[in-house]
This record gives sequence, C-alpha cells and structure tokens, in this order.
Amino acid sequence: MKINLISDTVTQPTKGMLNAMMTAKVGDDVFKADPSVNALEDKVAALFGMQAALFFPSGTMTNQTAIKLHTQPGDQLICDKYAHVYNYEGGGVSFNSGVSCKLVDGFRGMMTAQQVEAAINPPDFYHSPLTSLVCIENTTNKGGGACWDLEELKRIRAVCKKHGLAYHLDGARLWNAMVAKKESPKIYGEMFDSISVCLSKGLGCPVGSVLVGSEPIINRALRIRKVLGGGMRQAGFMAAAGIYALDHQYNRLAEDHQRAREIGEVLQGLSYIRKVEPIETNIIIFELDEDSMPSQVFLEKLQQKDVQIIGMGQGKLRIVTHLDYTDSHHNTFLKILKKL
Repeated sequence: MKINLISDTVTQPTKGMLNAMMTAKVGDDVFKADPSVNALEDKVAALFGMQAALFFPSGTMTNQTAIKLHTQPGDQLICDKYAHVYNYEGGGVSFNSGVSCKLVDGFRGMMTAQQVEAAINPPDFYHSPLTSLVCIENTTNKGGGACWDLEELKRIRAVCKKHGLAYHLDGARLWNAMVAKKESPKIYGEMFDSISVCLSKGLGCPVGSVLVGSEPIINRALRIRKVLGGGMRQAGFMAAAGIYALDHQYNRLAEDHQRAREIGEVLQGLSYIRKVEPIETNIIIFELDEDSMPSQVFLEKLQQKDVQIIGMGQGKLRIVTHLDYTDSHHNTFLKILKKL
C-alpha cells in the first residue's frame, strides 16, 4: 500500500467529480462563453459576497495577478517572512510586478496589525519604496496550516484603510481555515480587496484557482491573466470539477484535520521527535532530534514502507493529509510510525 503524504495536491478526481467533468457543458472561456466556468465564477463570488470572480490555472497566477493589480513597479508589499508569495512563487513578485517585499517576523506565518503598521514606509520619503499592499496567507503553509485570528485580520484591515493600502488574501487553503474555525466566506469577502482560493488542494480538483473581488478589479484581472498566459479555452471541464468539489467535498475537510491531529499525537510519543507544531488543519510540521534520528534516515525508513513525506531542511519535515488518504491508509501509517 503506497501512502503519499507529500501534499494535498496529489489527489485524484473522485468518480463523482469525473462524471461531472465528463458531462460538463463547455465553450470558449477566452470569449467568456464557457457556461461551466461562468457558473463556477458566479458560485465563488456569491459564496464570498463579492461582485465577481475569475477562474485561473493556478494559485500562483491568481496571487501574481492580484499583486499586479494592486501595485506599480517600484512599490513594496508587506507580508510575513513565511509567505507563499515571497518563498514559493519563483520570485514572481519582482519578475511580474517589479515590486519588493517588506518581510515581517511574525509567528508561524502570522503577523500583527502593529507589526504591519510599523513596516509601512513613510509615503513622503521618496528614498524608500512606496508601500501599497499587504498580503496575508490563510492557512499558513510554512507555518504548519495555522489559522489566522479574525479579529487580528480586521485590525490589519483597519491599518490598510488608514494608510490607503490594498489588502489581498492568499487563501490557497482558506477552505481548511473556514471549516476548522466554522467561519463564513462572507466575513472574508467583507475584509479583503481580493481573495485567491485554490480548488486543487483540499477540495481535490486536478487544476484550478479562483480570484474574487469587485467588478472593476476582476475586469482588470482578465487582462492581466491574458498577459500571463492564463486564458484557457474549454476550461469548463476543470470548472465542473470545482463546482462538484464545493458541493460535495468541502465539509469533509474536517476528516483531514482529525487525521492530522491523530498523526501528531503519535509523533509526540516518539522519543526522537523534538517538536510537533500545533495542528489546526491538515498540515503537520515536526522536527527530529538529528542526533538520535537524522532526517534522511527517517525519510528512507518511511520510503522502505512505501510512505512519502517531505523534508523541509534543518531537521523539519512536513506531512499533509488529504482526500485520497483513507482510513485504511491512516491506520497503516499510524502502525508504521509506532514501530519505526
């Protein structure tokens, strides 16, 4: 039995999703004539109580489009030092938008309103970049699937409003945060100028992300998506997967969270585990005592048992539970860990 816990992006479409994809009504989305894409965009916009949405091939492209929308070349955005837009998007902030990042030393990928305000460059001091955007990531990938506190997000929103800054949410795993904390999408729609959500992670779709915002923002995003090469033709086959996932595979994210917590409990009982980060959603980040169990040895032992997880360097490792990680996989994996 092969167990792949590298990421929640490794899932395969379920039978129901495949059926929805194969029976989808499609058109040419570059001409905005794909009924399934239009339906998905309307559905996601309505979920967040925002005016419009736009379907993209990837979460990186939605984030990069949002940054381009909210900034000018030479500007600076504020984000946590763990932020995906800084660490894992290939330097796209500078390549696509000519923008730099002011990194904040937050906690598990989460910064405070006070830290954000302290990071804003004086707008009349022309020697420093003009601060124009604040980027938030919820849940935090590098922070171990941590969920932001809504009240802190509201305080940061107030700072943005006070200083005339745009406010973007990289919500690649926002679905996980909302399920874990029983939050409404509309709360986020009221706070942010733009939100990116992925369909290809916890929801189990093969491809796709959606950017939501006001109608003027999304109209401008359509042009940027074209420039970045993100226009797709009969994309309705992929959009149908997104609609199915939202209707049938959203609430089950709680199962992934529960399994992640159970894995964490087993890890904490192993003598060679130095630390397990708090587990709120479907990501487990833990540290090994390299003297008693080097990371490479641990990974090799798991690979011998047909288990794949990911090493992050410096003794840190990551496990991500997902749709294709079943009860059978879970019970087997727990037994493997206990005997390792």
